[in-house]
Amino acid sequence: MSAQPITLIEAITQALAFELRSDESVVVLGEDVGVNGGVFRATAGLSAQFGTERILDTPLDETTIAGLTVGMASQGMKPVAEAQFDGFMYPMVDFIVCHAARMRNRTRGRLTCPMVLRVPWGGGIRAPEHHSEANESIFTNVPGLRVVMPSSPQRAYGLLLAAIRDPDPVIYMEPKRIYRQYKELVPDDGEALPLDVCYVLRDGSDVTLVTWGAQVKETLEAAEKLAAEGISAEVIDVATLTPLDFPTIAESVAKTGRCVIVHEAAKTAGFGAEIAARVAEECLFDLLAPVERVTGYDTHIPLFRLEMKYLPSVDKIIAATRRAMAYS
Repeated sequence: MSAQPITLIEAITQALAFELRSDESVVVLGEDVGVNGGVFRATAGLSAQFGTERILDTPLDETTIAGLTVGMASQGMKPVAEAQFDGFMYPMVDFIVCHAARMRNRTRGRLTCPMVLRVPWGGGIRAPEHHSEANESIFTNVPGLRVVMPSSPQRAYGLLLAAIRDPDPVIYMEPKRIYRQYKELVPDDGEALPLDVCYVLRDGSDVTLVTWGAQVKETLEAAEKLAAEGISAEVIDVATLTPLDFPTIAESVAKTGRCVIVHEAAKTAGFGAEIAARVAEECLFDLLAPVERVTGYDTHIPLFRLEMKYLPSVDKIIAATRRAMAYS
């Protein structure tokens, strides 16, 4: 076990080091991941420990990084690539969507693509344009991709281990706003957490709050304040967006009769819309109120003074929950 509690970013470093020690086919590549240890220090110290043949500094060229990663993965390696920021992913889309996601289907299972693309994701750090995107729904719509987003140091460690070991491509989105926000004890035991599973973080009986990534923190805080009002909120961390563990959500909605979905991305066609549609299709007769969504706005995230106004807040989550409860 770690001697001291560690942050989410330190848990990622710990998971990478464990897999690099355990599996010689694992390599890490990206811009400045080697000598400099990455823009957020996720790979700090790995180059000195494992050498420049396994921790690869690449040119400042996201298209090349994506192409190298797919090529390595198709030939038996397990590359873990880094996109420095979420907004830098777009030049990678061709290789991710047209090749990585289709490899198993294209070859009828003869080849797989065991790659991970690590992406610092989301807003809240007062960064400039292209550095604060919540673009998960672009990738949740692509068959053949897993989209994973941890919300705590423990889940960051366990889910990254699982992602690296998975035989198919994983987009691993790291909420940069909570990289260093709080610490947990994270055993460095190599125990992966299951992918494709939602985590029920708080039991409740009146309303189901569904969220992921950085918004888990605000949602748990909202649930605590709602409890003081006599409202019992169940909190679900989706964790793996696709494939979605909808049965866990459906079971909760059947118990509570209400559902509030919280996410940072713009409202229109955000992943919350998919969850809301599934709830409408499969849980209609359990619902006591319309599904509520607490989301970002249908704009690019504003710079800089309005950034936190754009993001879901505890107050917004509480207001949406009260609206759902009013239908009782």
